[in-house]
Amino acid sequence: MSSNSGIQIPSRLPLLLTHEGVLLPGSTMRISVETARNMHLVKNRLLKGTSLKSTIIGVIPNTRDPEYDTEDLPTLHSIGTAGLAVQVVGSNWPKPHYTLLITGLCRFRVAQLLKEGPFPVAEVEQLDKLEQYTSPDEMSEAAGPDGELGELSQRFYQAAVQLVGMLDMSVPVVAKLRRLLDSLPRETLPDVLASMIHTSNKEKLQVLDAVSLEERFKKTLPLLTRQIEGLKLLQKTRKPRLDDDKRVKAFACFPAITVRERGVLPGRQFSLDEEGDDEDGDDTAVLERKVKGANMPEPALRVCLKELKRLKKMPQSMPEYALTRNYLDLMVELPWSKSTTDCLDIHAARVLLDSDHYAMEKLKRRVLEYLAVRQLKSTLKGPILCFVGPPGVGKTSVGRSIARTLGREFHRIALGGVCDQSDIRGHRRTYVGSMPGRIINGLKTVGVNNPVFLLDEVDKLGKSLQGDPASALLEVLDPEQNHSFTDHYLNVAFDLSQVLFIATANSTATIPPALLDRMEVLQVQGYTQEEKVEIAHRHLIPHQLEQHGLTPQQLQIPQDTTQDIISKYTREAGVRSLERKIGAICRAVAVKVAEGHNVTKSEAAPAERSLTRPEPREGGRGAPPDMPIVIDHIALKDILGPHVFEMEVSERLTLPGVAVGLAWTPLGGEIMFVEASRMEGEGQLTLTGQLGDVMKESAHLAMSWLRSNAKTYQLTNLVGGSDPLEGTDIHLHFPAGAVTKDGPSAGVTMVTVLASLFSGRLVRSDVAMTGEITLRGLVLPVGGIKDKVLAAHRAGVKCVIIPKRNEKDLEEIPANVRKELDFVTASNLDEVLNAAFDGGFPGMSNPLTLPHIVSKL
Repeated sequence: MSSNSGIQIPSRLPLLLTHEGVLLPGSTMRISVETARNMHLVKNRLLKGTSLKSTIIGVIPNTRDPEYDTEDLPTLHSIGTAGLAVQVVGSNWPKPHYTLLITGLCRFRVAQLLKEGPFPVAEVEQLDKLEQYTSPDEMSEAAGPDGELGELSQRFYQAAVQLVGMLDMSVPVVAKLRRLLDSLPRETLPDVLASMIHTSNKEKLQVLDAVSLEERFKKTLPLLTRQIEGLKLLQKTRKPRLDDDKRVKAFACFPAITVRERGVLPGRQFSLDEEGDDEDGDDTAVLERKVKGANMPEPALRVCLKELKRLKKMPQSMPEYALTRNYLDLMVELPWSKSTTDCLDIHAARVLLDSDHYAMEKLKRRVLEYLAVRQLKSTLKGPILCFVGPPGVGKTSVGRSIARTLGREFHRIALGGVCDQSDIRGHRRTYVGSMPGRIINGLKTVGVNNPVFLLDEVDKLGKSLQGDPASALLEVLDPEQNHSFTDHYLNVAFDLSQVLFIATANSTATIPPALLDRMEVLQVQGYTQEEKVEIAHRHLIPHQLEQHGLTPQQLQIPQDTTQDIISKYTREAGVRSLERKIGAICRAVAVKVAEGHNVTKSEAAPAERSLTRPEPREGGRGAPPDMPIVIDHIALKDILGPHVFEMEVSERLTLPGVAVGLAWTPLGGEIMFVEASRMEGEGQLTLTGQLGDVMKESAHLAMSWLRSNAKTYQLTNLVGGSDPLEGTDIHLHFPAGAVTKDGPSAGVTMVTVLASLFSGRLVRSDVAMTGEITLRGLVLPVGGIKDKVLAAHRAGVKCVIIPKRNEKDLEEIPANVRKELDFVTASNLDEVLNAAFDGGFPGMSNPLTLPHIVSKL
């Protein structure tokens, strides 16, 4: 051990081996501890120690490749750095590990390795002094007559001052570093600056091995010079370029320009291409130059010059002067010939779409097809796409991602509740307060003529005495007409053929057929449970953690918990409710974090940091280490309350006269229980549950078919007669009576319910069905098969009966869902009844020997 009179480190130090870099004296470094050897050091030395010496450890750079690291202790580097552990943070995500914040104190040489397990301990020899360093004059005298060390020190100091002077002094860190150059002893500058500038670990290791102060200056000075030359080259490449790019702002790129050079007041961002001579009221000359420089088509230019000529003859006090001036300003600001260049890199587009959205393969494929055609034909007109699907599946966000993929501007137009055609075409200038429509106003906002326009909720357009906005959209969304779209306010044609229009809707039922015919409809179906889990952990949970000021080190939601949230607290096609539930969990955890938050002075100076030990709290319990809060099923129930949805299918089908149907709604697919009961009466059929006319007709069809086939299926009434309705009243009910229901797809379910009621047999509890029926017992195809099948899968159903002609729709269902379900494709009601009852239905020969009915996909 050194005989210096300064502060000494312990002669025996535990050694921490790290692959992450080289810790130099005077610098601070975060080190991740994951290996078993280093984990033992943290647990047995840092967390259990009680004195200051227990927080001093030796940090040895491990030069061996971590991929080939084994349990054997590698050959130790002879020189390391004694460091003070000022902070210890633990976490169990994604696996148990600790993160140490260590400040380097001095160099040491490993004299002898005392033990290897459970963590290495060595006898060390201190190489640097821990005391007040000598002044520059004393150091120069100690260096000898030639003063070589003093000269090296002075050259290094001048280079450090030059390097700091090239940085922005308004940044607090740079200003603090400049003050440290004058206050720190010269001997510490090589280590401090070598840890801050861009150097490799090999170069830092050479600085660490430089025990001699003269050698240390010689090793570090070339690194400092290289950094200075790099900054000079960077400053040359960042010279101001005065071009027409409006995104380049003077304040952002040239902070050193004075207010007088800018010609504007402080605090105002001023674009380099703005006109500065618009000071007096009579600025028609400036306006005329703008009109001629707008590169507008010849018809628009003639109109503008005519209006400008009228403007020159008007006194400014006339009301029409302001109207004409506003019109000309709008014509100048419109992007007649300004456009962005599309990014046609298909590989980059695929990567960006995959990173932004999970699943949605059909939409991604359509975007890539558009990019591929644009590479072959540069004058391709923008397609008119319409995304149709339930809420919360990402229709709007996909439109935003498409704009990012193409490198275009994005503008969203909300059409929900719009009932005035002027919102689309604009007002005529004869009206007071007239303005352009949303299409032209959006083009003015984005500043280019080829943006991505998202027409949100196009199925919720209204109609009033002011006109029909859906009819006004016919011209906008027709590729053969929108190259000359005429807004009532402009009264000149504007080319919309390069605009990529994307409309979104929950249903096509309320979209006028003429408008629907002009759009390419892409169905966006709901997500499976597995897809929702993946979306939650890729996008929703990180977003909610950021929104609530939390980190993954404070809150973790395992996949099992996410599955419980999806199946027991949300039942939807999209992920909107799922995100709200995750937000509720984040708010509950934020309360816990705020109540027990212990502020860590991570940004304080190294001398002010200290390792805080858990202090005993009330009740005698010690505070646990800083570990994340993991949400399990118990915590989930405490935060979100009792389960909202339960798997009640088997419980509801315990009596004859109950079956499970499948329904489609604008919110996605749903399962639907159908119940029937009978009593003595006069043969009346009662229907309840807010049924539409189509469903009422389906009920009468089902009743008529069963009556005509009563003998075949051995169906009887209450008194044993062959007519099920003789002396009997039937009541057919669809629960959730507050919801209006209509459509033909419940026909097979009604037949099954009535057959179960008349035969006294139970319908299988794991079967759900959908399909339209005819009076002759045929099963006709229906729509929304994918949404209905996903709803059955969410409810735990194992077998789904669908029409034979809908078998082609099963290809759209994810493979994992197809593997977990049995599909029965039925062409007539005989096959439906055979599959709906255990052992088939009475009256049918060979009830379960129809191999084409049941198909396991």
